[in-house]
Amino acid sequence: MRLRRLWLTDFRGYPSADVTLDDGLTVVVGPNGHGKTNLLEAVGYLATLASFRGAPTDALIRVGADRAVVRGEAEREGRALLLEAELVAGGRNRAQINRQPLRRARDLLGALQVSVFAPDDLALVKGGPAERRTYLDDALVALHPRHDQLRSDLDKILRQRTALLKQAGGRLTPEIELTLDVFDAKLARVGDELAAARRGLVDRLLPVLGRAYDRVARAQAEVTAVYDPPWAADGLAAALVAARRDDLRRAVTTIGPHRDDLDLAIGGLPARTHASQGEQRSLALALRLSVHEVVSEHTGTPPVMLLDDVFSELDPDRSDALLHSLPAGQTLLSTAGALPAGAVPGRVLRVHEGTVRAD
Repeated sequence: MRLRRLWLTDFRGYPSADVTLDDGLTVVVGPNGHGKTNLLEAVGYLATLASFRGAPTDALIRVGADRAVVRGEAEREGRALLLEAELVAGGRNRAQINRQPLRRARDLLGALQVSVFAPDDLALVKGGPAERRTYLDDALVALHPRHDQLRSDLDKILRQRTALLKQAGGRLTPEIELTLDVFDAKLARVGDELAAARRGLVDRLLPVLGRAYDRVARAQAEVTAVYDPPWAADGLAAALVAARRDDLRRAVTTIGPHRDDLDLAIGGLPARTHASQGEQRSLALALRLSVHEVVSEHTGTPPVMLLDDVFSELDPDRSDALLHSLPAGQTLLSTAGALPAGAVPGRVLRVHEGTVRAD
């Protein structure tokens, strides 16, 4: 997988941009706030149809414009691909491959794959369960784009069930009970399927995660990652029946895959509360590297790596360890300062106030 060229129109602060990328390491240099991350974000959007910074569509469109276009010229397994995504303010986004419109924008998923490393990755370890659920589900989509539909189905059912619980006002009338039965059957089917996919993913990641941590931390440690939903033993259907009274009282769905967590530990102790910040950073990097390795093995080609100013948050030893841990493939690295020692770029792009020039 290679992304050869990137064009932007009215994306973030760029009225237009035309960028050629190196097959190896491309470094994007510039002051903070001038658009370095936006270039990487555009590549990420072309791959995932979402901002890795969590921004909504309207925030990705340049102020004063009503739409934005991200276009990329890629090559995969010797095949040339022209990938295009149009973001429409308040409307429906569109996508096409090789000038052929896609029936659904999400059909673009999988054409280009990326692995994103960002300064806020520390939240994977220190943050709440939602960060780790997103990590797992994004990895599942990278492995099998069909999982994006599974995630959408779960969100839709939860919204419908929550609306019904609020409408019930704590009362279980025959009509409410019948409708809840329908939603619970749907939720149990989707939830059980998603949980099984998450467990399978964790089983694949775990041996890779331990090796990646040892490389980045430059020290051996027992690293574990456990996904064990509290409702798994009896199944989600039974758990929803048991939680129904509490759900009605609180008007929320209190149990299910949207509440689960991935338990991370180093040396048998919870990483979130007992690991040092250096250990937590090493674990966060290892989590990203392990997904990259598993996806590379599954697809037969490494995703494009996006390193968004991550070295500013690492000490020199961990920076060096990360550089030596990066697998072969194409990498885009953004930095506001000097390059880390050992980084040898094939191309340097300098960003200033929404303009890009190559050295």
